[in-house]
Amino acid sequence: MGAKAKKAMKTSLKKANSKKQSDGADFLPLEGGPAVKVPEQKQPREGTEKVLYVGRIPHGFYEKEMEGYFGQFGTIKRLRIARNKKTGQSKHYGFIEFESPEVAKIVAETMHNYLLFEHLLQVHLIPPEHVHPKLWRGFNYRYKPLDTVRIERERHDKERTLEEHNKLVEKILKRDKKRRKMIEAAGIDYECPIIVGNVQAAPKKIKFED
Repeated sequence: MGAKAKKAMKTSLKKANSKKQSDGADFLPLEGGPAVKVPEQKQPREGTEKVLYVGRIPHGFYEKEMEGYFGQFGTIKRLRIARNKKTGQSKHYGFIEFESPEVAKIVAETMHNYLLFEHLLQVHLIPPEHVHPKLWRGFNYRYKPLDTVRIERERHDKERTLEEHNKLVEKILKRDKKRRKMIEAAGIDYECPIIVGNVQAAPKKIKFED
């Protein structure tokens, strides 16, 4: 058997196999090969959704306020507001899980596009198969706001090395020089006050290295 005959036999076998596999297939590939059948997607059962997505949450309407407001409809199992990991500020969306799916459906129908503090709430039911397994991790944690005043005070009053203090003074003098030039360029006759101080830091604020 020649090479051409072998090649023709292989192509005929491939076509025959593809015809057999195409029975019951949803579509055939463009260039030969086996047919592909799309797997059937399971339709979610109605009345099983307990988790709600709540979007466009206004500022000040946080966990405590949401529990008090949405708790009027029924028992809340879990509640979580998405927050920034660094600052802890609200991302203005969250999730609520009710004990009863009937209550969740009523809340979705009632509160969707509800005007609250000049915000139209967006409330949608989430099918159980679309709920992320890590959604409720740490849901009962209550964020404590950062004391930014204390943090800034500690940063300002910290002990600096002589090198750090010199850099700080240089920045102050540089800003003052730039300000003087801007005043002169504007044609304003103004004598800027001289910055009183020594480049050397006060002894109690210098941290000497051993």
